[in-house]
Amino acid sequence: MSRRAAPAKAAAEDGARAEDLLAWYDRHRRDLPWRAKPGEGVEPYRVWLSEIMLQQTTVQAVRPYFAKFLALFPNVEALAEAPTDAVMSAWAGLGYYSRARNLHACAKAVVEAGGFPETEEGLRKLPGIGAYTAAAVAAIAFGRPAAAVDGNVERVMSRLHLIETPLPAAKPEIRLRVLDLVPADRPGDFAQALMDLGATLCTPKRPACALCPWMTPCRARAAGLQETLPRKMPKREGELRRGAAFAALRSDGTVLLRTRPPKGLLGGMAEVPTSEWRSDYDVAKALLDAPLEGRWRRLPGTVRHVFTHFPLELVVFQAKVAAGTEAPEGMRWVPQEKLPGEALPNVMRKVLAEAFGEPASKPKAVRPRRAP
Repeated sequence: MSRRAAPAKAAAEDGARAEDLLAWYDRHRRDLPWRAKPGEGVEPYRVWLSEIMLQQTTVQAVRPYFAKFLALFPNVEALAEAPTDAVMSAWAGLGYYSRARNLHACAKAVVEAGGFPETEEGLRKLPGIGAYTAAAVAAIAFGRPAAAVDGNVERVMSRLHLIETPLPAAKPEIRLRVLDLVPADRPGDFAQALMDLGATLCTPKRPACALCPWMTPCRARAAGLQETLPRKMPKREGELRRGAAFAALRSDGTVLLRTRPPKGLLGGMAEVPTSEWRSDYDVAKALLDAPLEGRWRRLPGTVRHVFTHFPLELVVFQAKVAAGTEAPEGMRWVPQEKLPGEALPNVMRKVLAEAFGEPASKPKAVRPRRAP
């Protein structure tokens, strides 16, 4: 993509200019493993893969997963041909597991179509690609003028234009404001510059206004309201759910696991057998949900995990059974040393750590990045 200076463009009504942001970006752009360096060609596969991974996730958390995926699946064809279990296992620990299922389905659709569509409209038709991802890929990978609006961009534009309408109601206005600024010849760089500005200077707390290329036209800074924007509607936390998890260890060193249904929460992931997760779950009757006969021992405390829509508390039961014990239908015995290779979500790794000690290769916690 061309790196020459952007042509003069009509400034926004309050004086913000794309060329000022791009000049700052050319000096201060972040060095990210999925980002093409100046003068390099852009690989749509890397752009798409990184944008899917970065949804609801931090850049720091994504780095090792991005490297792992490129090593295992160096191109979209390799990803499309990979077994589902291999994809889910490589994703384990990154959270929001529907993304992994959609990632795999999208790769197959792209290969079948002969490549990535180059327009927002075409990209939106692929599994797992919403408005933001379609705009980001269209702009960065294919140089299309598109408004890629994530949480960072919402914050920057809300402050720049003093938009006090709470999110998500402010989204349409923010998108129009971004479109008004997108330069014709460097839309991909502009999209990444906006993201970098929000991630490094126009941060949620204590923004570095003195270093910002849009300090002068920023209306929120002029009004002293930069740290109060964007406004957000109060978030309602879902109702607490409870359940029981059953960690069974056979005397030959194998652990009982099963695979969750392909659709729904944690679809296709591996798990320790559990009860239903309900707000009215009666822990006193938990042993009625045990997957097999055994001398189950309740461990002290609970395992707590917070999903997007609700928090969960699991009571953990542990049992040791004979080597010849058969796995119930739909379940399997897995050697403990092979647990790191299983597609275990973080909540199940917590359960195994509670039952048997810290599991190998336990991933670090993931914090939201793109959530507005």
